[in-house]
Amino acid sequence: MAITEKAKAYHEKLFPGYVSGFLVTDPEFIERFDNFAFDEVVNCDDLDDRTRFMAILATLLGCQGTDEFRAMLPAAMNFGVTPVEIKEIVYQATAYLGIGRVFPFLKITNEVLAEKGISLPLEGQATTTTENRLEAGSQAQVDIFGENMREFYKSGPGESRHINYWLTDNCFGDYYTRKGLNYRQREMITFCFLAAQGGCEPQLTSHAAANMRIGNDKAFLIKVISQCLPYIGYPRSLNALRCVNDACK
Repeated sequence: MAITEKAKAYHEKLFPGYVSGFLVTDPEFIERFDNFAFDEVVNCDDLDDRTRFMAILATLLGCQGTDEFRAMLPAAMNFGVTPVEIKEIVYQATAYLGIGRVFPFLKITNEVLAEKGISLPLEGQATTTTENRLEAGSQAQVDIFGENMREFYKSGPGESRHINYWLTDNCFGDYYTRKGLNYRQREMITFCFLAAQGGCEPQLTSHAAANMRIGNDKAFLIKVISQCLPYIGYPRSLNALRCVNDACK
């Protein structure tokens, strides 16, 4: 085996004391994957480990990587991602993936947190009520996308206007207004949800622009794409890069 010392050291940080059975059954594959993911990729830029793992968790939700999510959840906590942050990533995914794809991840999250002795439910993070979620969601859209989004919920043809309304009061009013993650973190994970699931390039371009508008610049988004590439592969990573470039035009 020719796994590099850097890859071995990073793997130990991820999974202290754990020896993968794939070292026995698939040694050549593990050599190449570990050297790539845990040495070449993690050492290619200066993205901090905590941000890297928030992005990876969101990416695994987006690509439906349930087994890898279960494995990476304790690793993310080893690198400082808090239970509240993990829950917020899972909750917000519902707006972009739907409950049908998020439900297994919510179960996994609860199981892993329970295994670690963390009492559930966690402290509530909601800041809106039924009465003010629309107004708060509209303000969140303006804060992130700009003044052109004010009263977006009133726009569109009559037969489908309710969907724009829901985007404001549900997606933004129910999720983006929560504590636990700030706007920049929420836009980053949204970028990861969209990049990882694929087929959402118009929305991905829009959210790339939103990321850059609130401070997650092009260089940062390229770092995020780079760190998530081992988990979603080249086609979706290259699509995400194209959307970032398109958002800069």
